Amino acid sequence: MNDQTIQFAWGHININVSNLERSIAFYEKLGFEVYRHGIPYLDLTRDADTTAVPDTSARALGLPAETQGRACIMQLGRGYPKLDLTEFENRTPKTPLSNGDLGIVRLCLVSQNLEEDYVQLRAEGVTFLSAPQPCKGDMADIAICRDPDGTLIELIQAHRDKWPPLTPKGRRRD
Repeated sequence: MNDQTIQFAWGHININVSNLERSIAFYEKLGFEVYRHGIPYLDLTRDADTTAVPDTSARALGLPAETQGRACIMQLGRGYPKLDLTEFENRTPKTPLSNGDLGIVRLCLVSQNLEEDYVQLRAEGVTFLSAPQPCKGDMADIAICRDPDGTLIELIQAHRDKWPPLTPKGRRRD
């Protein structure tokens, strides 16, 4: 067996969307900006016309040959992960996962003032599951909104001063 440890770093989170421009406008409301007007290694751009995903890339992604699409890469700040928004042509939309499902069900973004962000985003037409709610012991407040295709986005304002201290192994002391 190899003694070398595998080390990964953040790359991107991909969200498939039904309308690229509508989704870009939504994520811009959350503070994202377009980083690249395409995904070069998939040969997809934000241009009005769709392009074919190269066969080898389609195979790697488990997509049918000759899949057509458009895409862009967005960022929140200058670091990672980036957010890839991809619109595939002629794909049948499925209902997004909900909080009770298995798999990746939501993306979480940190808010410095959740109540103000909630009010502003609601005024801009963003749909929420509920108003901000306090969590156990007032350790955080959360509100969950939906992107234009129903993907859940959690907004959290954590009150770390109210969290239990960590033990040396990162476990909570009881």
